[in-house]
Amino acid sequence: MNLIKDNWQNTDINQFQEYLLSLKNKDEKKIEWTRNIVNTNLPVLAIPSKDLKKIAKEILKGNYLSFLEKTKITYHENTIIYAYLINKIKDYTIQIKYLESYSKIVDNWASCDALKLKIKNCEEKYLNLAKAYLNSKLCFQKRIGIIILFSLLITDNYLDEIFKILDSLYEEKEYYVNMAAAWLLCECAIKHRKKTFAYLENHHLNKFIINKAISKCRDSYRISEEDKNYLLKFKIVI
Repeated sequence: MNLIKDNWQNTDINQFQEYLLSLKNKDEKKIEWTRNIVNTNLPVLAIPSKDLKKIAKEILKGNYLSFLEKTKITYHENTIIYAYLINKIKDYTIQIKYLESYSKIVDNWASCDALKLKIKNCEEKYLNLAKAYLNSKLCFQKRIGIIILFSLLITDNYLDEIFKILDSLYEEKEYYVNMAAAWLLCECAIKHRKKTFAYLENHHLNKFIINKAISKCRDSYRISEEDKNYLLKFKIVI
């Protein structure tokens, strides 16, 4: 199918959905495995990520905003392609328009984690957006809020804000939000060791986040054995 279009029509989108379906993995066990890992309510085609990236790359050569306007979310793979396209939008206002819609329809961790937003020169705006999403009642919109914070780890300018946000999740019950928070804390420890270790001396993290973050750190090849052992002092065992 020709994926480079000046203007996507509804008929084009219907053809695109048929095209995706034609790429469905023939191995039903692979489909079932993918569905269980992702844990989505959407039908899963189990198309490899590299193929979805190629599809998105082709769409980007044309009017991809027109595609986003008319696209249908029929399959899990639709959400991944949607995320790949959002990642390439350079204008903050336009990107947030589509991210807002996306954040309200995704139902799994993989669709959230496909987002890799480039936030240079808009750090404050994205920080505020992350805070807004973390006040949402939608589990995966909250997870996207944490995913946004990963992009702020390039420097240590926003570490104090990130630590405050992590502390504010003390009462958080959503597994996928807590898991993302633990992953974020692990990345803080890896990229900003000194400040993160100082924060841990007086943190207010919930048991899941701190213990899972320590586990992730101890599994990481980017953290020294000495630091892995030191982190055990922060583990909550009661």
